[in-house]
Amino acid sequence: MRMSELKEPISRAAREFAEIVRAVPADKLAAATPCEEYDVRGLCNHLLFWMPRLLAAAAKRPPEPLGEGERAAELVVGDWADLLAAEAVELAEALRDPAAWQGSTSIAGGDLPAAMVGRMALCELVVHGWDLATATGVPARYESGAAEAAEQVMREIGEQGRQLKAFGPEVPLGDDASVLDRVVALSGRDPAWRP
Repeated sequence: MRMSELKEPISRAAREFAEIVRAVPADKLAAATPCEEYDVRGLCNHLLFWMPRLLAAAAKRPPEPLGEGERAAELVVGDWADLLAAEAVELAEALRDPAAWQGSTSIAGGDLPAAMVGRMALCELVVHGWDLATATGVPARYESGAAEAAEQVMREIGEQGRQLKAFGPEVPLGDDASVLDRVVALSGRDPAWRP
């Protein structure tokens, strides 16, 4: 998909993601998620660690230092949900700038095409938003084109993501699967997963 076609779906995905994050119940932080390596707290910590790095890459700022890595960071503290929600919306706003999609940028010490950051951001917002919603019982709608755009992007980058071990093998679905179910199946998650 072209940059111009992704800006609005990313903004809509960020708003939905922010609603999900703010609705995560405090008593569900130890719950399992469809993202097998993380419980809810761990997944939120992962997102809090990487969201500023995606934002720096989108804004073409110097990469945020990795320090000792996300596993050593304790970021789910204080007003973490409001912070993560605000960072998601800020990332979407940064990706409205055409310059965010041009040339190359850096993330985690490596260079990549700048256009990849927007695609990564959309998939992170939709797939990890679904992870959190499914794990905690919060509704995840991703309406108004966000899920459709994420599906198209997942079809474009899915195989590369599987080679990099960012996604698992695609989960087969029936013809009547919803768009959001197809997105999460492309990431290697089972849309029928329940806590």
